[in-house]
Amino acid sequence: MGTIADWLGAGCLVAGALLGLAAAIGVLRFPDVLSRMHAATKPQVLGVLLLLLGIALRLRSPTDIGMILLVAVFQLATAPVAAQMIGRAAYRSGRMDRSLLDADELAEREPGGGPA
Repeated sequence: MGTIADWLGAGCLVAGALLGLAAAIGVLRFPDVLSRMHAATKPQVLGVLLLLLGIALRLRSPTDIGMILLVAVFQLATAPVAAQMIGRAAYRSGRMDRSLLDADELAEREPGGGPA
């Protein structure tokens, strides 16, 4: 059973590293803020979670798994907030093409007009 978990862990590590690489390439190559924000959050978070799963499968210690779970929870809690703040800052500074938006809920608000 240990060798199967080791092989699954190695596969998760490789898949997570490839998703992290794809996220980095997307952040560098995508043309606009919304596409870059997508590349910085979705594949990056899944890549980190796969890396953590791979590490957990390799270590298999209860204390290590507890720490890995904490890292995963913090990653899942902070990445969406960071993406939302980046998107809001890009919207308010006018650095994004508003024609790309399907719905613009902030259109009726002024860019500097108070808390949202």
